[in-house]
Amino acid sequence: QVQLVESGGGLVQAGGSLRLSCAASGRTFSSSAMGWFRQAPGKEREFVAAISWNGGSTYYADSVKGRFTISRDNAKNTGYLQMNSLTPEDTAVYCCAAGAPSLSAGGYSYHYWGQGTQVTVPT
Repeated sequence: QVQLVESGGGLVQAGGSLRLSCAASGRTFSSSAMGWFRQAPGKEREFVAAISWNGGSTYYADSVKGRFTISRDNAKNTGYLQMNSLTPEDTAVYCCAAGAPSLSAGGYSYHYWGQGTQVTVPT
């Protein structure tokens, strides 16, 4: 069993940056892929980024490529999402997910989910 707790969200002006963290409990975190997803009001959940178990491979949604960076520190059982050049379109609840057997953009691949952290970029 893995429990995930996100932190680092908040209100930031357009063009600003935030770094989200995903603290995990449970040994399987370090042996599985993890990802970040987001859901804006009135919209479906969408994939943001994913990283392989050892950090060797990453994958991004086109909408965040070049602006967001996913990383992980397995020694600390923590994943990160560095978000730069934020725009109002990035406003959403961001959730981390873990437990996927391999790098995946599909939410169905992940067994464990956090509650999410709100990111707001006002217009």
